[in-house]
Amino acid sequence: MKLTCCIIDDEPLALNLMESYVKKTPFLSLQGKYGDAVTALKEIAENCPDLLFLDIQMPELNGLEFSRIIKDRCRIIFTTAFEQYAVDSYKVSALDYLLKPISYPDFLTACNKALEWFEMKKHGISQSDHKKRIESIFVKTDYKLRQIDLKKILYIEGLKDYLKIYLEDEPHPILSLMSMKTMEELLPADQFMRVHRSFIVQPDKIKIIERNRIVFGKQYIPISDSYKNAFNEFLNKRSLLK
Repeated sequence: MKLTCCIIDDEPLALNLMESYVKKTPFLSLQGKYGDAVTALKEIAENCPDLLFLDIQMPELNGLEFSRIIKDRCRIIFTTAFEQYAVDSYKVSALDYLLKPISYPDFLTACNKALEWFEMKKHGISQSDHKKRIESIFVKTDYKLRQIDLKKILYIEGLKDYLKIYLEDEPHPILSLMSMKTMEELLPADQFMRVHRSFIVQPDKIKIIERNRIVFGKQYIPISDSYKNAFNEFLNKRSLLK
């Protein structure tokens, strides 16, 4: 699916940065960019895009006011330098909220959410059912985007601001600038499980558990106390042992 989008921001540097992000995201197509909301209002009302990247604090007409005028004609991802606007952005049913300075991984995560929403709408299914059906995600690695088949993921390791994604049949992990929280939100909850502050695993790929550790080849993944109960519940549902 390809999503058309527009950018509205009164800061030229922010406008150009968002444009560069859109152009390197495979499923986005830039329909227009605007330095103020008043200029954008007429054109977007006549030819509404699927998705709108909208700055909140702008002169004459701010982003929140703009969103109330166009209502549900397109979906909105707000961009702003002021964190206090986060609550207000969700009151007008924004898909997401990006805090400046915006990194590309955060931008891509928000766009993935938008893509999920439009796929859900297209097929007329609920959000929970849709999350169960997604088969792949896009991550940034080595200055390019790579599509990863969820079925091939063994486990994910968090290293500060980076992740290592370990796949079947690949000797080396994929390194991506992304937080564990962001990745956890992207992954279907019925398919992946957090077992440690630094590890997410795909339970169906587990072959050996030894001394409260999950074994993937030479890698031993600890199960921390915070996630032990949830993991034990998973084991109890699938174990023949009392």
